[in-house]
Amino acid sequence: MITKLNVTSIYVHDKDEALKFYVDMLGLEKGNDVQQGDYRWLTVRVPGADGTEISLEQPGPPLHDEATAEQLRELIAKGALNGIVLNSDDVRGLYESLKAQGFSDFTQEPTAHFYGTDMGLRDPSGNAVRILQQGQEQNA
Repeated sequence: MITKLNVTSIYVHDKDEALKFYVDMLGLEKGNDVQQGDYRWLTVRVPGADGTEISLEQPGPPLHDEATAEQLRELIAKGALNGIVLNSDDVRGLYESLKAQGFSDFTQEPTAHFYGTDMGLRDPSGNAVRILQQGQEQNA
């Protein structure tokens, strides 16, 4: 029986750039950072949580040949691959914090919906990131 999701992956153009974005801008923490020969296993996760980690994967060897890697890089830049959804306890506050830090690649400002308030943005590689504050918004 499967009991939980351990790791999910997103493709990024540059692991260090992605790490800086997810840790310094969004507030996640670095999980694993292990060098195995030419391969670097790098993950981020919600701080203090013993849950799912996000593996930051770069297209290329040893996972892909160069032709496949180039196709993936193009798809990443277009935002055409899977994205991620993160939860927040204050999506509007996070939005304002990101704007104050100079971040501007939003695809949607915080918007109230029946399921909660969410916003959209793109990471430095072009991946879609949704951030959701579940439940009814106060003073909406």
